[in-house]
Amino acid sequence: YGARLLARNFEPGFYVEHFIKDMGIALAEAEKMNLSLPGLALAKQLYEAVRAQGMGRKGTHALLVALEQINGIKRA
Repeated sequence: YGARLLARNFEPGFYVEHFIKDMGIALAEAEKMNLSLPGLALAKQLYEAVRAQGMGRKGTHALLVALEQINGIKRA
């Protein structure tokens, strides 16, 4: 995905919104089993930030957008 990220090509292989749904299912099942998955919970929060920026129908590699925002990186 390196070349796609550099070109800011976020066209999907797998949609952000579908990934969020799947992570939600995994977290719900983990809770039923009394398992704590903090890494997965954090990843889901980051992807929700991507979706909140209107990129839910972009590829999961659009995570770059949330990471840029968290780090104060402004893109022209």
